[in-house]
Amino acid sequence: MRKNVTLWVVQGLLAALFLFAGVMKLVLPVEAMAGPVALPRLFLRFIGVCEALGAVGLVLPGLLRIHRELTPVAAAGLVIIMIGATVITAMGGSFAPALVPCVVGVLAASVAYGRTRSAQPVAA
Repeated sequence: MRKNVTLWVVQGLLAALFLFAGVMKLVLPVEAMAGPVALPRLFLRFIGVCEALGAVGLVLPGLLRIHRELTPVAAAGLVIIMIGATVITAMGGSFAPALVPCVVGVLAASVAYGRTRSAQPVAA
């Protein structure tokens, strides 16, 4: 029971974070999103869409109790995005800011692992 509550809290926080980040990538001008490495406009928009959809995928299947196996898939996709964010941030020269996407990626990986384990079918 405690594991389920912890996973829901982490999922909710990650969903809020990724929804915010994804929407910002969709509505802000590209000049406002300048980071340590210049990325193409369409790529930033694509990442924004992926983050927003990943946020929805973290919580909606569990809330609606439909296709719960999609939650670990969404979390794994967000892990891939966070690996890229960690690498790109580290390429900027300073490694301390790269810890933030790294920690977020570890949390998303924990959700992917935890929900994969709980999504296993029970033998009848």
